[in-house]
Parts: sequence; C-alpha cells; structure tokens
Amino acid sequence: MRILRTTLRLGLASLALFTLLIAPPGPALAQSSPAELISQFRAKNGEGAVTMDATLNAIAQEQAAAMAAKDVLDHDVAGGFTSRVARSKAASAAENIAYGYADFPRTLGQWINSSGHRRNLLLKGASKVGIANAKSASGKTYWAMVIAGGYDKPKPKPDPKTKPAKDKAGKDASSKPKPTAPRDCTIRMLGMCI
Repeated sequence: MRILRTTLRLGLASLALFTLLIAPPGPALAQSSPAELISQFRAKNGEGAVTMDATLNAIAQEQAAAMAAKDVLDHDVAGGFTSRVARSKAASAAENIAYGYADFPRTLGQWINSSGHRRNLLLKGASKVGIANAKSASGKTYWAMVIAGGYDKPKPKPDPKTKPAKDKAGKDASSKPKPTAPRDCTIRMLGMCI
C-alpha cells in the first residue's frame, strides 16, 4: 500500500510538471512583449533591460523570412550575420534562431534552456533587441532574434579654444612626422644607422 501511494504521488507530480511544460502560457505571460520577457530574464541574471529596435527587427525579419522561404534553420541563409548586423552600428551583437513553437514565450523558453542561446540572451551591455517570425509553406514557424549593444556614442567635438599648430603651408603640423637630428654613422645598412 505504501509503495502504491508513493508511486501515485510521483505519477501526479510528473503529470503536474508535464502539464506546466506543455500548457499554453498564462494571461500575464502572453500579454508581455518579447522585449519585456527578455528583459525580465536578463534582470534575474544581473543584466540590463532591452528595448525593441526597428533596425534589429528588420534584420530579424529578413532572417526569419529567408529561413521560412527555404524551410531551413540556418544562420547564414540570409547572408553572414556580421554583414547583416553591420547596419545596426552596434559594437556587439548576437543572434538566436529557432523553429517549432507558434508563440514567443515557448521559443524564449527553448533558448533559455540552451547554453549558447542563453549566453546570447545575456549579452553584456545589450540594450536593444529585434524579434521576428515567419511561417514556411510546410507550416513551420521560424524565429529570429537579434540582440545588440555598445552603440557608438557621439564623438566629442573639438574644443575651439585649442587649435592645432599650423606649418608654413597652413596645414596641421601635428600630423607631420618630426624631423630627426642627423647622427654620425659608422655603417649605414638598410636605412639604419649603426
């Protein structure tokens, strides 16, 4: 009898866990935007929030659409990531791709449980994200997420009070190499004075 109760308890616990894993997301989770969900995950892991970015969304949409069109999960199907993300002007960026789930919360869960994808979600200094999906002719939903940070800060303007020195021709003298004093050489070889 005792074995039967223990087995029944384990069976019910397994059923509850299975139901949690396959159950659709609750209303609060389904109402959160993808950027909010990623930000919540990042906050739990000591990283800053991210916001949606139009450029990153476009890059992710091109990737998702290319994967769906060819019905293949491949980071390079829309071109190399480095060249695709260059227009975002981010110093650092990462991409996650997936297929299978029709909703973002489950896709995010899949990425969180994969070490490489998880590392990308927790990209240091990330502040922006783009997320997109596309459906293939076979009915698969392909997802692409681009997360980025380290955006170029405006370069400081030169101080008008300090002007560079000019040479006789009126050009910036600081950019010219300084002439060196002639040295007495015993031997001159390959432009070196020994």
